[in-house]
Amino acid sequence: MDLYDRLTERRTRFLRVDELCRRAPGLPDEKALMEEAQRPLKEKKGLERAQGQFLSEVLADAEAGLHLCHAMLLPLPGSAAKLAEYQKTGKLSLAGARVERAGKASVVTMANPRHLNAEDETTLEGLETAIDVATLDPATEICVLRGGPVEHPKHAGRRLFGAGINLTHLYQGKIRFLWYILRDLGLVNKLYRGIAFPEKSPEEASVEKPWVAAVEGFAIGGHCQILLTMDYTIAAEDAYLTLPARKEGIIPGAANLRMPRFVGDRVTRQAIMNERRIECASAEGRMICDEIVPAGRIDSAVEETVGRLTSSGVVSAAGNRRAIRIAQEPLDLFRRYMSVYAREQADCHLSPALVRNLERNWDAANRRA
Repeated sequence: MDLYDRLTERRTRFLRVDELCRRAPGLPDEKALMEEAQRPLKEKKGLERAQGQFLSEVLADAEAGLHLCHAMLLPLPGSAAKLAEYQKTGKLSLAGARVERAGKASVVTMANPRHLNAEDETTLEGLETAIDVATLDPATEICVLRGGPVEHPKHAGRRLFGAGINLTHLYQGKIRFLWYILRDLGLVNKLYRGIAFPEKSPEEASVEKPWVAAVEGFAIGGHCQILLTMDYTIAAEDAYLTLPARKEGIIPGAANLRMPRFVGDRVTRQAIMNERRIECASAEGRMICDEIVPAGRIDSAVEETVGRLTSSGVVSAAGNRRAIRIAQEPLDLFRRYMSVYAREQADCHLSPALVRNLERNWDAANRRA
């Protein structure tokens, strides 16, 4: 793709999605996007649809698309400094996430307590940085992902894995279209593929470690999508999973690509297109969750799993992950999926139907930020 080659100096320079769109001619400029960001979702002018079309075309081109996927798997610019801090203290607090070393494990805790650990613009960079740090830390053999305690009166003080995208912020126009692409090409794909090196293809070499998820309460929407990238998932026996894409009116990340490998096509369609709730302790839930334990045993189950998986070292973990991926989801397959996703998600994000769904199913017009 000629334009992409010009912007990246013939693919010798890596640009993340937002920087690529900023430099591309013909797309909304920074001033226009800042003005658009101030509008609630129902009043947006649709400027971001051009970004979706542009990224769809880039990702549709094999060479350009793979290069962009590679760029998004590199560490964030600020992650090196945060890693140095973490290596000194074993703890790191970021907007939307915390990282703490526990023996051979780095535990990443998703933290947006006011909004049931939902993901939004305030959590995006912090969570991706936490994933970079946990993955790159040389003292870490295995990584754990869980949700922190929340403040909502119904669940006050209880850990919840997460409620997906922050629908209140979405309705209020506080989540831009590029958020979806940055998230799925960035932090979610890093959980699945590890952290890339600039000089090598991500399919040849990367820094990656096994990831264990601990699900308490629920994993809704985007948090259910994250489980489809995990190597091992522990869930409380009363926890459940949902992908309420139909009620929201958006595409649930890469779940359409990944979930059929776990539960088959029928259950995937029921979950995504017909709001099926999957209990973690059900037969279908056990196809996604490896271990079901009483809610009070999550901490000990995580400790036991980390001990078991690291007792003989994890020298083969990266190799086994790559070997499984190359058969199930090579990077080129993901690239082609994301090409469709970028175009279709832009249309969904800017559709009047999304606004109506949020008002009808979420009472979004009456919620505070």
